[in-house]
Amino acid sequence: MKQKETLSNIRLNGDKIDLSDVLIDEMGDNHVSTSVDTPMREDAFVLTDAEKIHAIEKHFRSIMEIMGLDLNDDSLKGTPKRVAKMYIKEIFSGLNPANKPNVALFENKYKYNEMLVEKNISFYSNCEHHFVPIIGKAHLAYISNGKVIGLSKLNRLVQFYAKRPQVQERLTMQIGTDLQKVLGTEDVAIVIDAKHLCVASRGVEDDTSSTITAFYGGKFKEEKTKNEFLKYLELKTEF
Repeated sequence: MKQKETLSNIRLNGDKIDLSDVLIDEMGDNHVSTSVDTPMREDAFVLTDAEKIHAIEKHFRSIMEIMGLDLNDDSLKGTPKRVAKMYIKEIFSGLNPANKPNVALFENKYKYNEMLVEKNISFYSNCEHHFVPIIGKAHLAYISNGKVIGLSKLNRLVQFYAKRPQVQERLTMQIGTDLQKVLGTEDVAIVIDAKHLCVASRGVEDDTSSTITAFYGGKFKEEKTKNEFLKYLELKTEF
């Protein structure tokens, strides 16, 4: 009786291949996102930051040793601790809701009812499929419904959501929906233009392409308002 082939015993040119590995690789290369919310376990914050750093340090030390690196070398011996601290305190600090910036709103006393645009907000994130950097700029706009937000808070909101394993589509949606909630208005727009090092430094190794995503809510779904916003992004505002 012929053995039934499973995901783990398919053979190609005589070599045994695991199709589950193939599917995982394809998901990463095809830039698949599974949820607007960052996938988190229910026990994500049982451990303290210090406990997480200690655990990651041990695991990253094992990874380096498996790769054959000599951790007795002066240049390498502190790397596991540095990486662990970087993960928790810096590049993935946006995973912890306790690090979300406090956003204060102010009365729009000067009755500015036109579009406000904050462009060229630089951010660094990391691709959740390969844990390599995403480097880009975010352009935000909103129309006040009676409240305004401090300009620096727009930058901080972008940075908060960027500092977690991401895909660009989710990052765009998370910033857009949160900004709508904070401002109490649907009239919010975002364009993000970013370079993905998972594309530039591995796989297809294309270091010239970039990815653009957009979010349009409320009045920004109207062509006139959307085009006005996009026109502002073309202005040369470098100083």
